[in-house]
Amino acid sequence: MGNTRWYTVRLLTKLDENNSYSNILLDESLSKSDFDKRDKKFISALFYGVLERRLTLDAIIADLSKNPKNKLNYTLRNILRCGLYQLKYMDSVPDNAAVDESVELAKKCRNPASAGFTNGLLREFIRREKALPKNNNEIDRLSLEYSCPKWLVAKWMKECGKDKCLSLLETSLGQAPTTIKINNLMGSVDETLDMLLAEGVTFERSKMLEYAVNVANAGAIEKTEAYKQGRFHVQDLASQLCCKTLDPQPGDTVLDLCSAPGGKTFTIAEMMNNDGRVLAFDLHPNRVKLIRSGAERLGLTCVRADVNNAKVFNPNLPLADRVLVDAPCSGLGVIRRKPEIKYKDPAEFDRLPVIQAEILDTASRYVKVNGLLVYSTCTVSKAENEEVVKQFLASHEDFEPADSNDAFMQTITPDMYGSDGFFIAKLRRRR
Repeated sequence: MGNTRWYTVRLLTKLDENNSYSNILLDESLSKSDFDKRDKKFISALFYGVLERRLTLDAIIADLSKNPKNKLNYTLRNILRCGLYQLKYMDSVPDNAAVDESVELAKKCRNPASAGFTNGLLREFIRREKALPKNNNEIDRLSLEYSCPKWLVAKWMKECGKDKCLSLLETSLGQAPTTIKINNLMGSVDETLDMLLAEGVTFERSKMLEYAVNVANAGAIEKTEAYKQGRFHVQDLASQLCCKTLDPQPGDTVLDLCSAPGGKTFTIAEMMNNDGRVLAFDLHPNRVKLIRSGAERLGLTCVRADVNNAKVFNPNLPLADRVLVDAPCSGLGVIRRKPEIKYKDPAEFDRLPVIQAEILDTASRYVKVNGLLVYSTCTVSKAENEEVVKQFLASHEDFEPADSNDAFMQTITPDMYGSDGFFIAKLRRRR
């Protein structure tokens, strides 16, 4: 286990130094390693655990140490974070093992005092019965307990109310489910599930959507025979619900303007029985390749992928029966999968509503009369969701809500269906 801990510390340090995507960094690194399945599971649990609890762990370090956090180098800081995480949140690791292994890792640091410092801090945490630093302010307390920045706790408290805010915080931690969309064009659902079961993948079918399935013991599910045969693609339930809202029909022309890596495009084409046109776009050529390769693997010949800037009107694109704008967003609905999102400077999100409004305005020009325009994001933020749509409707009299009352706008939170957080708005062009 000692080697797995050092490996995890090095990965976390690399993440700090390079600002990489956590899932890409971990997956690529483990795929090249010689660790067995058990060790990879431990590394993944410790890596994501430390990342999602980083704010809490740093607060403990600051409380127990006279050495300000910014005076610790990345390596020593991550050794302490890993040690504290094992003590506080990993019941399977004995306290002495967590401390002793951390001290051994600290001996690898250039500063000879690091080992003694690590030993003293971790044992003091145990002596204090692993209690979190006290805080009387509710926002501060929730921020510490759920390792969520104060600005985000305050934002959700204000926009969603206390109960929903607590739900969002609770569901922002822990492992997200792996959900797949069965390709209805490649045999029956039962045949595909039998193939997965034969390879040790267990599953639970969705009660909401016929072709949605939660899988467990999946490991590298992309290596299964069913995947290689194009019998499914990985897609969260909320994204599948977004496609259901778009309601594509066989023979339709559909534009998916922000498509990469292509999950919604694939589901849309499958819902159309591969009959019609699904034109999928992304700004970056390398991401367009992902759409093309995915469509080819799934046998979706009605998909055509190309490079296009969604903010700029393209006169070469046809009018469409349905247009999907899955806009770039802050991603606050998927922080369970990508914990590093919540540690970003919120100022980085300020410009997003302007970009989203520009894309939505351009997208509206491709919609046929009586055609549908669906706007979606994977975030829980009124500025990027409801306010963008309301502003659009206020300045586009030729569009109207596709459903009565407020049902045309839907915010999906993880507590509802176990999915990611998501927002969907369905509009209709009336003239």
